[in-house]
Amino acid sequence: MSNTSHPFVGFGLGLRTCYFEEILATQPKVDWFEIISENYFVDGGKPWHYLAQIKEQYPIVMHGVSMSIGSTSEVNFSYLDSLKKTINRVEPLWVSDHLCFSSLGDFNSHDLLPMPYTEEALSHLTERLNIVQDYLQRPLILENVSSYLTYQTSQMSEWEFLSELHNRTQCQFLLDINNIYVSARNHDFAPETFLNAIPEKAIAQIHLAGHSDFGSHIIDTHDQPICDHVWQLFKDFAKKRGPINTMIERDDNFPPFKELMAELDHARSLVPKSWSIHDFT
Repeated sequence: MSNTSHPFVGFGLGLRTCYFEEILATQPKVDWFEIISENYFVDGGKPWHYLAQIKEQYPIVMHGVSMSIGSTSEVNFSYLDSLKKTINRVEPLWVSDHLCFSSLGDFNSHDLLPMPYTEEALSHLTERLNIVQDYLQRPLILENVSSYLTYQTSQMSEWEFLSELHNRTQCQFLLDINNIYVSARNHDFAPETFLNAIPEKAIAQIHLAGHSDFGSHIIDTHDQPICDHVWQLFKDFAKKRGPINTMIERDDNFPPFKELMAELDHARSLVPKSWSIHDFT
């Protein structure tokens, strides 16, 4: 299934349960919200009660965390069936998941493990991506994950791997700039090298998030404010690229909603005027 470019719809936030009521009460100036796909693999309950109301006012995108597209186990069509039913019910602007593996047979790491960057892995992902997209009948956007180890078998860098996967499949990526910064610190490479290597037409969305810094290494926790280094990477990157859908992601240690809105407004302030689709001043 061929991939298509996704329109620029502005700046979004991750939709989390602790903010449901405030969002409905205040109708914040957010262009779109991103939901965690698996949280809606149920028929009803609190998430659907609030999402039904929120999606009447805001566009929604879906972001999965457990597809494990890089696994060498058989494709989990039960999972894909639940995802497809949820897609049909939500009618999202686009759907994404992580370029990684998290399970193998009965084993589940409950973590997003990086792929080895090899020709074999490229061929495997190309096949798996075609199967998944044909089943869902829509493109799947893939997010780069943060990493804490490398493989001796890798034959290329992560950015070369992503670029080649795009060349072979025309897939697009959710570029998580925090994840790139985390991996760059942990593996001692320049994050700008990664960012500049990804073709502009291959990028559908950006994530901005925080992490925990332990000095000798950093861990992608998504429970802290976005650091100055990540903001600077985003600002420099935005100067060189056309408008890309950008989102603030927070998954734990949730601050008052106004603090996330302040980060969202800061993201808007860092991009060229050509990115603007609304005037929120």
